[in-house]
Amino acid sequence: MANFEQSYCHFVQDLYKSDLHKVYHDHHYGFPIEDDNELFGRLILEINQAGLSWTTILKKQENFRAAYNQFDIAKIANYGEEDFDRLMNDTGIIRNKLKIRAAITNAKAVLKLQDSDGSFKNWILNQGELSKAEWVKLFKHHFKFVGGEIVNEFMMSAGFYPGAHHPNCPIYKQCEEALVNSSYRD
Repeated sequence: MANFEQSYCHFVQDLYKSDLHKVYHDHHYGFPIEDDNELFGRLILEINQAGLSWTTILKKQENFRAAYNQFDIAKIANYGEEDFDRLMNDTGIIRNKLKIRAAITNAKAVLKLQDSDGSFKNWILNQGELSKAEWVKLFKHHFKFVGGEIVNEFMMSAGFYPGAHHPNCPIYKQCEEALVNSSYRD
């Protein structure tokens, strides 16, 4: 265990015993997300994590994917009251009306950003380097139910912010290589 403690990210050490956390840490956290639907899905998950544990979200992530039409932005943007009611009654996800309304409103916002910048990912990349406070202000201007922690975790988990992995973590180099080979660094 001493080798593990010296190498893997500190925040995941106790949670790493869980396959859910291991898979997320080793294959998703900090890696670039090229697909806008997947990127938006990560934002939905981060918003739903507010006030809850990430373990809860990881356990429900496939339920979220199914409930929100595979995170299809265009479909979510067209959700009406019937879809809202369906989501409020879905025991497989977090049934919080503010978070559900935010997902629908935010999907509409992403469609506008796609129109202006070609993609959600491009909109983020086109902003240049901003401070955390500037990102939070920008996200709050465009999206609902986003604050400092949600924006920070979203940006870090999707590879836009550095720091997802400690430099001694064996995943750090894999994550960095994926970022170098992504459109994030074009």
